[in-house]
Amino acid sequence: MKAFFKELFEYSHHYNQKLIELLTENSDRVSEKSIQLINHIINAHQIWNSRITGETPFEVWEIHSYEELEKYDLSNFLKTLEILQSQNFDEKIKYTNSKGETFISTSGDILFHVVNHSTYHRAQIATECKLNGISPLVSDYIFLKRERISE
Repeated sequence: MKAFFKELFEYSHHYNQKLIELLTENSDRVSEKSIQLINHIINAHQIWNSRITGETPFEVWEIHSYEELEKYDLSNFLKTLEILQSQNFDEKIKYTNSKGETFISTSGDILFHVVNHSTYHRAQIATECKLNGISPLVSDYIFLKRERISE
């Protein structure tokens, strides 16, 4: 299971980096919503990591420069790899959300949520890109994992 989660986070990190690059290259046409969403992806990953590790979280909608986003995404990825090595997926994590509500979730559920959440918002950004004349990033998992064969 750890190997599969590692692959999922490699996928997510790869496409986050590509998306940040795309948005940087097209900064003159990027919508405010896209900027908010890419920041939210990175912030949420850091927040969920911090809920597992007990570190200080970012704000949910905090805005960072593109350079900071690249750096924070890498930091999130590396921290998640550490978590994958040290965490039992059935371990229950007690945390408080941004509304002050307290919950308990397993670390496995939290980790899966991070990947799923990022994928959801990358799709929203793809739609925003289309609306603003930017060729959207194709970020499907299978595009990263499949091999091309010649017939």
